[in-house]
Amino acid sequence: MLGKTRKVSARGEAVAANYAFGPSEDDVIIKHRLLTRTTTTRGDPPLKKLQKKFTTFVSEVDKDEDINYNDCEKLARAFLQELTTFEIPLLKSKAIVEANVREKENFNELKEEMNRQILLAQSDIEDLKKQLEESKVERRHKEECEAIRKLIAMQPPRSETMKVISELEKEIAALDAENTAGSRLLELRKKQFALLLHVVG
Repeated sequence: MLGKTRKVSARGEAVAANYAFGPSEDDVIIKHRLLTRTTTTRGDPPLKKLQKKFTTFVSEVDKDEDINYNDCEKLARAFLQELTTFEIPLLKSKAIVEANVREKENFNELKEEMNRQILLAQSDIEDLKKQLEESKVERRHKEECEAIRKLIAMQPPRSETMKVISELEKEIAALDAENTAGSRLLELRKKQFALLLHVVG
């Protein structure tokens, strides 16, 4: 089944692109090639070649007639050579797998370290937020104190204030004396008026 996608050409025209297999079929093919070590679609896969060499060698050995040792030796060498050719990529694959496992372990360690660093950074951020709030409160207090200081600076000096208070106290004392004198005069007038009424009566 051909998979179809649409690509845009240099002129901006839509062009249909055909693929031999769809994405889901690609996964199956790749997995099969990795298992059978088939890297090309031409010729027999390495495992099948090895099987043929082995079958040919065993068939030659199992012949009922006189065994041709030269042919058997050639077939054995061909089989061993094919076996070596098949084994080398397996060893390479094994080395790659081991390297990937080590790389994965390193990645996991790095990931754990990064997670620890992230947790530390988050803790630092929380601490900095608290410090920021405390700094805001402290700054607000300083601004309030500065405003009060400016209000105090706008007021007259203490000596002038004390002088004004002293003058006011003198005025109050004078008013008190005047009030006392007025009260006595009023009391005297009341007595005189009462005496006048008594005489008239």
